[in-house]
Amino acid sequence: MDDHPGEHESAVETVMEKISEKLHGHDSSSSDSDDDKNHSSPVASVKTKIYRLFGREKPVHKVLGGGKPADVFLWRNKKISAGVIGVATAIWVFFELFEYHLLTLVCHILILSLAILFLWSNASSFINKSPPPIPEVALSEDIVLGVASAFIIEINRALAILQNIASGRDLKKFLAVISGAWVLSILGSCCNFLTLFYISFVLLHTVPVLYEKYEDQVDSFAEKIEAKLKKQYVVFNAKVLSQIPRGPLKDKKLA
Repeated sequence: MDDHPGEHESAVETVMEKISEKLHGHDSSSSDSDDDKNHSSPVASVKTKIYRLFGREKPVHKVLGGGKPADVFLWRNKKISAGVIGVATAIWVFFELFEYHLLTLVCHILILSLAILFLWSNASSFINKSPPPIPEVALSEDIVLGVASAFIIEINRALAILQNIASGRDLKKFLAVISGAWVLSILGSCCNFLTLFYISFVLLHTVPVLYEKYEDQVDSFAEKIEAKLKKQYVVFNAKVLSQIPRGPLKDKKLA
């Protein structure tokens, strides 16, 4: 009878030890989870604060508009992209290296097409005793109106942007447009419009795909350059731009 109280006390002690171990284990697991959250939150914040060129938040494919044009620019289908570059190169070679003129090229294509159709029609009627069906080529009015409306919308948007820049409300955009026009004038004096268009076309098909491939390295380098430019702009703003008198940004309301 004397041994039973001792056994009861030892059983109670073992139960209390198991409860304390569970409590400590729960506390350690909760503290570990809290530590994990604390460690993961800075990582998540770092990921959200990664610098992207021009403040880009979307992938390069989405920035280029998505769909088939973006696939061509990013060489998702190498045959189509190579074909587009090949056609552009052939046009540039014809007009620049061979010194072909547009009117001459159009007339030669017209002569060749009519000669082929004429010979095919006569040969087919001589062999089969019936003229071959020549396909009819016609432009749809909906397609022409759609292209014209899209073209007009883009022109009006560009004019609205230029009007906003010329109003003097954003000095950075004004200086950027002036600098871009000045650079284009220098390039225009060095080469003609077709060569400049061809260079821009080739760059449009090479720069995005290279940027997508080396995205992190380019963004890191651009971040450093932007930080240096901001420092230079602060100095330029303090010494020059702040001295320029400006008119009121908003029109006075009529009483």
